[in-house]
Amino acid sequence: MYKRLQYISQGNSIDEQLHNIRETLEQGCQWIQLRFKNATSEDIFTLAEAVKTLCQEHQATFIINDNVPLAQKIDADGVHLGLKDMKIANAREILGKNKIIGGTANTLEDIKKQINQGADYIGLGPFRFTKTKENLSPILGLEGYQNILDQLKLQGIETPVYAIGGIQFEDVSAIIQTGVYGIAVSGLITQSDYKNELITALNEKLYESVII
Repeated sequence: MYKRLQYISQGNSIDEQLHNIRETLEQGCQWIQLRFKNATSEDIFTLAEAVKTLCQEHQATFIINDNVPLAQKIDADGVHLGLKDMKIANAREILGKNKIIGGTANTLEDIKKQINQGADYIGLGPFRFTKTKENLSPILGLEGYQNILDQLKLQGIETPVYAIGGIQFEDVSAIIQTGVYGIAVSGLITQSDYKNELITALNEKLYESVII
């Protein structure tokens, strides 16, 4: 099944992106979502090829944010699509049934729409305010997650849901208790000076609920 910790890459240049992704992989994160906004098509292609090689070396899942043609061109493991990006059904026609396609959601209705389109997992957020994303959707907080996850359970919807948006380490235990499958983080890992300890601790928290 899917890894429960996703790292959404950060960096203003190819070198910064590669540095952050390499460190994150080396310290035990096994799911990378490449996000490199406002880059030239040449730069994003160069970066994607390098990241694919790194992910293969670490046996990690490699997802590209938004860019379906690029995911197809370099044969990435899949793509993550926002509500205003290409429709998941169209991406599925291009990428095929074996690629992973994730979809962003902010409401129960968004989730059902994305699943009906064929999403393999959902990125539900934001948990709190984050500078990482422009045009931020309404903040959910713990109560918002709990309400939505309770409704999903009642309706028998089992598609994995990842919490995303401004998550800090101290939030993780409470977030997982709402019933989400995992978390997707960016700044939390990028800005840490102790990535090994952080990623180890995150994985322990995310997987302890599976063991219990």
